Amino acid sequence: MAHDLLIKNGLVVDGTGAPGARTDIAVTAGKISAIGKVSGPANRTIDASDCVVSPGFIDPHTHYDAQICWDGAVTPSPWHGVTSVIMGNCGVGIAPCLPAAREVAMHDLVNVESIPFDVLNKGITWDWETFPEYLAAAARRKPSVNLGFMAPLTPFRHYVMGDESIERAATAQETVEIARLLGEAVDAGALGFSSTILNQHLGFNGRPLACRNASRAELKAYSNMLKNRGKGAIEIALTRQISVLDEEQVSLLDFLLDESGRPVTFIAMFDREDLPEALRTTMARIAPMIAKGARPQTSPLPLTREISMRSPFSFASFPSWQRVFADKSKEAQRAVYTDRAFRDQFREELKQPLAAGSWDRITLHECQASELKNFEGQTVAEIAAAQGKDGVDAFLDITLADDLDLEFTMTAYNRRVDRMTELLSDPSVLIGLGDGGAHVDMLCDCGYPTYFLGTWVRERGIMSLEEGVRRLTSDPADFYGITDRGRLREGLAADITIFDPSAIGSSNRGEKRFDLPGGGKRMVMPSRGVEHTIVNGEVIYADGSLQTSGAGTVLRC
Repeated sequence: MAHDLLIKNGLVVDGTGAPGARTDIAVTAGKISAIGKVSGPANRTIDASDCVVSPGFIDPHTHYDAQICWDGAVTPSPWHGVTSVIMGNCGVGIAPCLPAAREVAMHDLVNVESIPFDVLNKGITWDWETFPEYLAAAARRKPSVNLGFMAPLTPFRHYVMGDESIERAATAQETVEIARLLGEAVDAGALGFSSTILNQHLGFNGRPLACRNASRAELKAYSNMLKNRGKGAIEIALTRQISVLDEEQVSLLDFLLDESGRPVTFIAMFDREDLPEALRTTMARIAPMIAKGARPQTSPLPLTREISMRSPFSFASFPSWQRVFADKSKEAQRAVYTDRAFRDQFREELKQPLAAGSWDRITLHECQASELKNFEGQTVAEIAAAQGKDGVDAFLDITLADDLDLEFTMTAYNRRVDRMTELLSDPSVLIGLGDGGAHVDMLCDCGYPTYFLGTWVRERGIMSLEEGVRRLTSDPADFYGITDRGRLREGLAADITIFDPSAIGSSNRGEKRFDLPGGGKRMVMPSRGVEHTIVNGEVIYADGSLQTSGAGTVLRC
């Protein structure tokens, strides 16, 4: 009997960290049927002589919850060798959802994940109400990649509490019902639940995302739900100030670990040039929690993002900017940007020790007004000096002069090679935070696997190829309890990435496309060196383009 697929002569790096070996892999009925020198016929043969053959990469932090409705390949992730994605992170999502609450759910995504409302309104199919129905709807779409789901706390609270979820903690009775629904989601296949306490996570009408109102009593009930089942994980956006955990946040992390008995990953651990000792201090502070199963999460990319003044997520942590998110019409935002009181409050907030408000990190990238074109490529600090203004006035004045249509770029974090080497080399750190599907108008970081292997593993040599592959494959699989993927082993699912180790890589800057529903804009990151992405034995990406396939499945652990 012929194998469905035979991959010959590749350097097989199996995802465990073991040394690679040049050999063959056979695939039959979606599973790895043989590893070694394979003879006999095959329906398709791939010669991988110059390539590495590894498990498919698993992205632990995406926000493709809506995108799966119109793009089952969740591009651009498979361009970068990703075969499985985990979504529903940071407590925000679109299930469960009553029909009357759909607009609220969409506006949560608009504000938290910077996905345009028109795109969501045109693209989301809403062929579900409950979370199990959402998983079933995802499976019916026959996605090209495997889809894993966290149960995001905000829609569960809103489903039970309605608009009160935006205002207060749940009552004891409401908590019991929310916990029951979360348990139902985990029983249906959710990999755990997610939440956030970040002050920049604003939802409907610029109000705090509903899960931010969850009390310790609530979180205890939801964590106990996982402990009682003996499965699932927790993801939480925990660092109100990037890379800095105060005593309250450390206490919350410890609380979640103890009450759930399950692993917890939290964001975001980045290198901050304004706080050079923040990483070491925080990692030392949470060492006892790491021993219990805490996994700080980071991206290997230097974070450079586009700033749209119509959806300025980068400033959402400043209290003064909540007005900008409360009414996102151009007229309302123009009135806020003009208001002297808003400007004065923003100036005061920038004086806070952790504000990191350096105008030399923000550059005018593109504008429409001809009289501003000479400022393109200059930092706000340079523009302010040329105009004899402070940074706040220069920044907002040119925004108004271009009718809010201009775009800035901001170089934020992860720029110091020495400190990033220390962070990425720490085995407790979960590599991810690509945010695929989110912030699409300003950045695309979901190409981090190819950047990590090209820049950090090949060029900078901070770890072996085998360890680099392990960090992208079996490490996230083990965290989420995904036992049939993340390794190349006979009998496991044939999720495989074939890449040229001398060429693999990507830029840390995206390209602009207009391919969202209704022609909406997004940033995408092309890849280099990925020859084949294979999901459940079917080639879904080859020769630089997607292949027709419905090979993916919903991951249920």
